[in-house]
Amino acid sequence: MTIAPIITPSSSRSDALRILRQAFLNAGIDTPDLDARLLVCEFAGIDAVELITAPGVPLGPAAAALQLAALRRIAREPVSRILGWREFYGRRFEVTPATLDPRPDSETIIDAVLAHVRVSGGISRPWRIVDLGTGTGCLLLTLLAELPNATGVGVDISPEALAVARRNGDLLGLSARMSLKNADGLEPILAEFDLLVANPPYIPSGDIAQLGPEVRGYDPRLALDGGGDGLALYRRIADTIYRLVPEGYVCLEIGHDQAGAVCGLLAAAPGGGNWPASVVIRDLAGNSRCVTQTTRR
Repeated sequence: MTIAPIITPSSSRSDALRILRQAFLNAGIDTPDLDARLLVCEFAGIDAVELITAPGVPLGPAAAALQLAALRRIAREPVSRILGWREFYGRRFEVTPATLDPRPDSETIIDAVLAHVRVSGGISRPWRIVDLGTGTGCLLLTLLAELPNATGVGVDISPEALAVARRNGDLLGLSARMSLKNADGLEPILAEFDLLVANPPYIPSGDIAQLGPEVRGYDPRLALDGGGDGLALYRRIADTIYRLVPEGYVCLEIGHDQAGAVCGLLAAAPGGGNWPASVVIRDLAGNSRCVTQTTRR
């Protein structure tokens, strides 16, 4: 049984941090220190530096809201859902129930694409990017921010998710270089691109019920459910790559055990016989995280 934390207006910032950390640890939350720090900073209206330099300041009126936020986290609501935002590649993105919560592991996609860019024309080239399942827009908008002359199209089946991506583009000052398309897959897209990125739904339908409560209870099922074997959308992507990215670079996030299957789909894709072998990229934890494919006519 988890005991609810008690935070009062007289509780100091450091008191609140200690109380929340212990409550989250008791609740079995994987990142109690980080979660406690994010919530204290958000509801106290301070940054991490001020939390260190002025730890003894009482919370005052912020205590009640922080107490409620702590109870939501103990109930396994993700911190990003409580805050309404998630940091990704050093930038803040709005998160809503219509969007997948951006994961730090997905930053592997950004690193892979930027590494390719540096040896294939440089960051100043006018790269054309398409992002399938754009959600918050974190992948597309991060690449637009890192590549100052790039333009991109974000594709998503959810109009509500596209509205979030639009707001994130506005907040980052990147909307002028981004267009959004409401579509189920890439088939309706007629233009050609240099770069294709995607974090498709890749969880097998039957496995969703076994996911952690933060995922199964809060991420939209559309962003998780990859069909019976988790590969439904990868098959459709493979069938459209030759037309959409005839000479370019593709980077697809994958489940940790899907590298071989996705590489096989790309090798068998239309035009795949002319392509070099796919490359699997691991994340910081050592798990297979992305499959990349250089394409050519």
